[in-house]
Amino acid sequence: MTLRHFLTTQDYSRAEIDALLEQAAAFKRSPRGQQLAGKSVALMFFNPSMRTRTSFELGAFHMGGHAIVLAPGKDAWPIEFEVGTVMDGDTEEHIAEVARVLSRYVDLIAVRAFPKFQDWQVDRQDNVIKAFAKYATVPVINMETITHPCQELAHAMALKEHLGNLQNKKYVLTWTYHPKPLNTAVANSALLIATKMGMDVTLLCPTPDYVLDERYMEFGYQNAKENGGSLKVSHDIEDAYRGADVVYAKSWGALPFFGRWDQEKPTREANRHFIVDEAKMALTNNGLFSHCLPLRRNVKATDAVMDSAACIAIDEAENRLHVQKAVMASLIGQR
Repeated sequence: MTLRHFLTTQDYSRAEIDALLEQAAAFKRSPRGQQLAGKSVALMFFNPSMRTRTSFELGAFHMGGHAIVLAPGKDAWPIEFEVGTVMDGDTEEHIAEVARVLSRYVDLIAVRAFPKFQDWQVDRQDNVIKAFAKYATVPVINMETITHPCQELAHAMALKEHLGNLQNKKYVLTWTYHPKPLNTAVANSALLIATKMGMDVTLLCPTPDYVLDERYMEFGYQNAKENGGSLKVSHDIEDAYRGADVVYAKSWGALPFFGRWDQEKPTREANRHFIVDEAKMALTNNGLFSHCLPLRRNVKATDAVMDSAACIAIDEAENRLHVQKAVMASLIGQR
């Protein structure tokens, strides 16, 4: 049997995504099980986490398994990922050894590794998690790199719980202001899953500089075509919000300024008005609002929006636990 990883939902068909969401719903109804009895998962955190770490650790425990948390460079040796490197710097061991040794110990490896924000042409290769997948002999799970597939599933699950059939629902993925330039991972993933679910997606951003990487835009157009939805880009706030069934907010840095954020800052500062507020939400079709969290209140969205009945961010966050159980259970079934 060919080893299956969970690196991006683009590797999974719509039917497979639906099956994972059905399994997640089953876990939500009946949280405990023995799908991971006697099994273990190594959780590799190169970056901080609250929801991801908690939900993966608890998910493994709920299914009778055991999670081991490692932070390379802090409580584990710094890892080298380049091939052919003379390792006379800060890194102590190579991914070729790390992944293969961990594969002898555990049944799953999950990785969280953000971009370095220096060169997008390098970061877009997603080399860290791809190296784990290359050398590991057990399934590898993406806990967020330049995409966040687990967040995708939790988001889709929450939308289905509140809206039922998502086909051709108007979905607005809106850029919002943040004082710092952030990873495009959640935005990439929101675009992927909304188009895969057949929604009519509008990517709303201040200028063309904030349009997402061409790879994800192409995937989005492909998904929309295959699943009967649509995808368009807008810079018009009122037009985008009008009639929306879902508003999903996220801040991200403009890729043309990647690694040169001081040059992007004036544009970012000039567009603070992209905040999600009551006036914008009033233009929607009694639309739902969500965010992956953490969210800076009154920067990305107002208190009134966050505290409204339309906000399903907490439901989405809870669903991380259920969808990750489904992913782990499906991958452990290979072994």
